Amino acid sequence: MMEEKKLTTECLDDAAQSVSELRDYSPWYAIKLYTTRQKEAADYFQNKGLETFIPEEYMDVEDKNHGVKHVLRPVVRNLIFLKKEGTEAEMRNLVTASTLKMSVVTKSKEDKSYYEIPATQMYEFRAMCNPQLTMRKYLSEEQAHLKKGDKVLVKHGPLKGLTGRLVRSNKMYYLLKEVPGMAIMIKVTRWCCEKI
Repeated sequence: MMEEKKLTTECLDDAAQSVSELRDYSPWYAIKLYTTRQKEAADYFQNKGLETFIPEEYMDVEDKNHGVKHVLRPVVRNLIFLKKEGTEAEMRNLVTASTLKMSVVTKSKEDKSYYEIPATQMYEFRAMCNPQLTMRKYLSEEQAHLKKGDKVLVKHGPLKGLTGRLVRSNKMYYLLKEVPGMAIMIKVTRWCCEKI
């Protein structure tokens, strides 16, 4: 148990170091794909000089020799995050010019302007999506809305500085972070959090 706790802490420290360069002030868009060619969509935007993010996790896959391999796979197959570079009109032109069918999440059904995910929210979300972290769960947007919890700031421990909602699941406490299209919960101790 103590060894697992140490491993989790080391992974969180590595995650904090690896995402330190991710801090930026550019907002992000959530893009829903109407195809399973997620990698192709990411390559399209990267060839245009734009940064993308696809949440991934390790999965056990059996090969043809009945051996088990740990492979990184996307958590959601039809969702990609795109960093905004330029005006909304320029970004809209890039999305519509693609041969892949996709749509950007909008603010509402009435307001068709793109929903911008704030840079700090996306920074925290990316840090929590590190595949090396253990004790985390991915949720759909609808499942996340059903969870009740107080807004908190983590004051102590390896998650120090992250914000989200403190929720309970299976007699354990989790920090819940939502972005359009999905949410992530990572295990946290209740006494490390302070209500905002």
